[in-house]
Amino acid sequence: MKPFKVIIVEDVPLELKGTEGIIHNDIPEAEIIGTTDTEAGYWKLMDAQLPDLVLLDLGLGGSTTIGVELCRQTKEKHSQVKVLIFTGEILNEKLWVDVLDAGADGIILKSGEMLTRRDVTSVLEGRQLVFNQPILSKIVERFKSSVAKHIARQEALINYEIDEYDERFLRHLALGYTKDQISTLRGMPFGVKSLEKRQNELVHKLFPGNESVNATRLVVRAIELHIIDVENLVPDAD
Repeated sequence: MKPFKVIIVEDVPLELKGTEGIIHNDIPEAEIIGTTDTEAGYWKLMDAQLPDLVLLDLGLGGSTTIGVELCRQTKEKHSQVKVLIFTGEILNEKLWVDVLDAGADGIILKSGEMLTRRDVTSVLEGRQLVFNQPILSKIVERFKSSVAKHIARQEALINYEIDEYDERFLRHLALGYTKDQISTLRGMPFGVKSLEKRQNELVHKLFPGNESVNATRLVVRAIELHIIDVENLVPDAD
């Protein structure tokens, strides 16, 4: 790895000392050209000399939004500067999404395996979205869950012979639409009586042998079977 310059943004002295120790011991190519614990101090350092890498802790002065905005503004002003988030916010998943949207090149959680030479090398070489093991484990877990739900939905659509109109009908019932309202949707070329018949057919498919099922129970069953996705429950655009 070629020599490079780094700025460290960290407001906890003990953690700053630990991070500096990791860099000095494991990444001798790194030249720390400045450290700061404030937003103002950060921009002063950036104006004095641009680094190749910013190692950014998100929780400055008890505010995580400052770190997100520092990341966003840095990438907007200096797109060539790599920003690696090094944070103790190990449970705040929304914050991870916010900082990725802000343009971060990776996130290293301060748990388990700490900052490594491999992480820094990957970021400097331009590999996007570098993560360490704690956050990777969460990403893989979510990915597996997402795939499992997708497979379950595809199997349910086939096993219960659900077509696109069934899905659209059930989805809008779940959103609180009446049959009168659903019949006016551009993508539903059916009148109210036809929708009532379709509902009865769906009850027969999802509750064989039990015909006394109302629309609410039908929708709940469709969610249980992943026929409709409660996390993506949105009405048709028209």
